[in-house]
Amino acid sequence: MDLTFAGHLTRVVVIEETSQVGQARREALALAGQVGFDETDAARVALVATELATNVVKHARGGRMYLSVAAGRAGPGVEMCTLDDGPGFSLAQCLPDGYSTGGTQGNGLGAIRRQATLFDAWSDAKGAVIVARVYPARPGGVCDLPYGALRLPMRHELACGDAWHLRVQGSAVAVTMIDGLGHGLPAADAAQAGVAAAGQASGFDAPTLVGALHAGMSGTRGGAAAVASLDMHTGSIQFAGIGNIAASLCEPTSSRGMASHPGIVGVQYRKAQPFQFHAPAGTLLVMHSDGLQARWSLRDYPGLFHRHPSLIVAVLQRDFDRGRDDVGIVALRLGDLH
Repeated sequence: MDLTFAGHLTRVVVIEETSQVGQARREALALAGQVGFDETDAARVALVATELATNVVKHARGGRMYLSVAAGRAGPGVEMCTLDDGPGFSLAQCLPDGYSTGGTQGNGLGAIRRQATLFDAWSDAKGAVIVARVYPARPGGVCDLPYGALRLPMRHELACGDAWHLRVQGSAVAVTMIDGLGHGLPAADAAQAGVAAAGQASGFDAPTLVGALHAGMSGTRGGAAAVASLDMHTGSIQFAGIGNIAASLCEPTSSRGMASHPGIVGVQYRKAQPFQFHAPAGTLLVMHSDGLQARWSLRDYPGLFHRHPSLIVAVLQRDFDRGRDDVGIVALRLGDLH
């Protein structure tokens, strides 16, 4: 499988009343149209978006929906993620059809699971997080890729200075995270220049990719950037970073940080000295900008490590977003992508 994918901006829909259910559905349908869904698959997106948003209105104290274009093995899909303000729920109780906490028919989560290609959920004292991805219906094969990502602008901003890029060629995978200096349009321009360079670079090794980012971001205000170059068959990882990008290799009971060097990509840095790591299949690579606090630990969330990376990313953003900067997060589960 060969793939090059630049992370799209995450759309956010606030859901606090019934009228906003329609807005969530319309935004989801617009995204389905953007990636070329036919009427049948778009109808699946509309149903999932409606059920997710309705669930927030009827069973929680409000929340929001994140809408993203998801990179799939055979083409893009639509990801819908709701985060509510509680109370939480028992997933085992709520999934079967007929169960309801609010006097409804109780078909919501079951209907979402049937229509979605991917469904996963988390619930704790802070509320529930539900992720659903819909890909065009195709016979046979697995559509989804084991990654999750969010790209959110700072509050009251439309442009986001954080960006990420995913590139797959056979068993070789390169994950890039960029944080343009500051925020707003100048930061977004710097990050987008870096993403374009990552997509056009010829090599897969981390220093070469950082060099391509540096050349591509020259003339912009520059930023922090990091690249993890992975061989999914062998578990070997080469990491190179410049500036304040946090990166970790997480396993069920431990995590290893991956250090970056000082400097500004696109402006000046001394050397993108790479670090070598090895990690077994199932390890979770997490990279994020400093819009997310770095003091999180998956050990504080029993069981979360084993869930889909998209769900993990959403929970981390919910609990560790600084609230005063753009936020970019990407997480990838190591293992065979075929």
